[in-house]
Amino acid sequence: MLLNMAPVGVAELAWVLLPFICLTLSADMLPFAAATIQGYIGDRSIICPSVCRCDEDFIYCNDRGLSSIPPLPPSASVLYLQNNHINNPGLPTSLEHHLAVRVVYLYDNELDEFPVHLPPSLRELHLQDNNIRTIPRSALARMPLLEKLHLDDNSISTVSIEDQAFADNPRLRLLFLSRNHLSSIPSGLPASLEELRLDDNRISTIPTHAFRGLTSLRCLVLDGNLLANQRIADDTFSRLSNLTELSLVRNSLQTPPLNLPRAHLQRLSLQDNALTHMPRGSLDGMRRLQRLDLSGNNLTTLPRGLFRDLDSLGQLLVRGNPWHCGCNLRWLYDWLHERGNSITVRGLTCHGPERVRDMALKDLTSQMEECEVVRTTGNRDRAAGAGAADSSTTLSPPQGSLFTLRSKRPGLGLPDSGLDYTLGSSGVGKSLALNVKPLSHDSIRVTWSVAQPSSSFRLSWLRMGTSNAMGSITETLVRGDRREYLLTSLQPRSSYIICMVPLTASSGSKGVMSGDTDSDEALVCAKAETSDLSQMDGSQKEDKDSQQITALPLAGIIGGATAIVSLALIFAIFCWYGHRSGQLSSRDHYTRSSSRKSKNYDDYIESGTKKDNTILEIRGPGFQMTPMPACQPLQPKPLREDYIIHTIFPSNGTGLYKGANNVSNAGYGTNRGYREGGIPDIDYCYT
Repeated sequence: MLLNMAPVGVAELAWVLLPFICLTLSADMLPFAAATIQGYIGDRSIICPSVCRCDEDFIYCNDRGLSSIPPLPPSASVLYLQNNHINNPGLPTSLEHHLAVRVVYLYDNELDEFPVHLPPSLRELHLQDNNIRTIPRSALARMPLLEKLHLDDNSISTVSIEDQAFADNPRLRLLFLSRNHLSSIPSGLPASLEELRLDDNRISTIPTHAFRGLTSLRCLVLDGNLLANQRIADDTFSRLSNLTELSLVRNSLQTPPLNLPRAHLQRLSLQDNALTHMPRGSLDGMRRLQRLDLSGNNLTTLPRGLFRDLDSLGQLLVRGNPWHCGCNLRWLYDWLHERGNSITVRGLTCHGPERVRDMALKDLTSQMEECEVVRTTGNRDRAAGAGAADSSTTLSPPQGSLFTLRSKRPGLGLPDSGLDYTLGSSGVGKSLALNVKPLSHDSIRVTWSVAQPSSSFRLSWLRMGTSNAMGSITETLVRGDRREYLLTSLQPRSSYIICMVPLTASSGSKGVMSGDTDSDEALVCAKAETSDLSQMDGSQKEDKDSQQITALPLAGIIGGATAIVSLALIFAIFCWYGHRSGQLSSRDHYTRSSSRKSKNYDDYIESGTKKDNTILEIRGPGFQMTPMPACQPLQPKPLREDYIIHTIFPSNGTGLYKGANNVSNAGYGTNRGYREGGIPDIDYCYT
């Protein structure tokens, strides 16, 4: 019985041990299986498309003429697919499963829509130089890790960007939309944005809320748009507190925009605009500014103190401006010499005055030594207030001449605001007569005459304030050979007292007044008042009409002189033509006319221009002219000459003219008609 139970016990024991045996075998097989799978994947990772070139995880399929993306190895991280013919159907859906891809270059292809099946692991996407028209939010939402997006040179418009299209891209730091069809700043830009390029679009207006929330923005490029000062909100750029670079090149700005960011700005580009002046205070507080470009504008001067806070400025580019290098730029001359080699200046070349044309401002040492800043004395108009003057962002250009010579003698007699100049627009002194005339709402013309020559004249003008307090006085020295001066940039509807005194030259300085005590007696003053803007419109029209009337006699003289010269020229041409025609005709009839005048009678008949005693031929065919025999008596006749006409026969004895109808031509006076009509060959014919 024990023998019968033994097989049963062994079988049960085998079933009990079988699971332990399987576990042991599986434990031994797992490393082998893992190694096998790892080797298989490793083999697949080195697989590279035949049309591409692979360098580890960098796949180079650019410039291959591809219309679709070939199968890629799973280890690919950077895909170079630019400069092909890939369109939207050529993007496989399997591309979104390549989770190792970080950068994709798809620029310069044939994409019409924003790609959809892109890997969610993408950090950088280049789609420039395609024909993409829309930016859907759904496509961008598939790439939540996207940091850099290049969409330059496409066909994207403002309305084709879906509302809140970038809401699902919280890591987006760089957005390029250059050379598209944008008419305004895209809305809903992510707060993480650090660099925004919108150059060469059609943006003409920037509202206040355009850059709201972009506190991280550091670089903003708006070149080549349609921006003007009137279409930019005052506090548009003030919200960009961390901005370090602002470029507004190739727009229509007349002045820099108001309230530019100041704390962190390092590069400011305003070239190729229509800037006519830089308001004082427009660059205040920009202590970190390193590069300022004002090239290609219409700037002639810069206000004093414009660069007072630009301690870090290393590059100043100002070429392409008509700089007028007078005493108005003396402060800039001193500032540049003070900075020395710490700043690089390009293009600060004088356009005027003529004596310093094409010279660099830094080289005008002798001219600038004669200059000083326009000196003002007295109190400012109390109604304006000192605080308002400091906070103003606009300031009128300096008054008077751009070159103001230095006064070596302080305390010179100046216009007295308490005097009442009853002479109005003229003043007469011992040796000087002064006359002033308002030309426009901001300019007055000053003329004078002197009894004795002077080396120079000191001209000063005083603007009367609204109260009894003295207004601002401005002085300048005028060369002794001048008799006219134009005061510009004056205030409309303002009264000015204008005074002049002649100066004598001393041995050691220019334009210094002599030490006599009667300088106040030589002072001659006059009073003038600038008109209102509306009144000057009518007066300027009248002046223009008067100038046109004055110019009429001069125009008549010029027109008459031109007509006379034209007639003389035409007459000369006719005379020359007639003279030439006369010479030609005289060659044909020279002998005939001369023989009638110099000789009573000539035995010869002349033909052409050569006289010969032999047989002369007439150019018409069939005639020969011979001289008449001298033995025959001739009876001179005043109005008729004698000729003998011989018929010329060819050498073969035949006549020149033969035809069937010979009689019909007998009446035409030809040689053939005479012969066939019975007239002898030799006969006298009288003409």
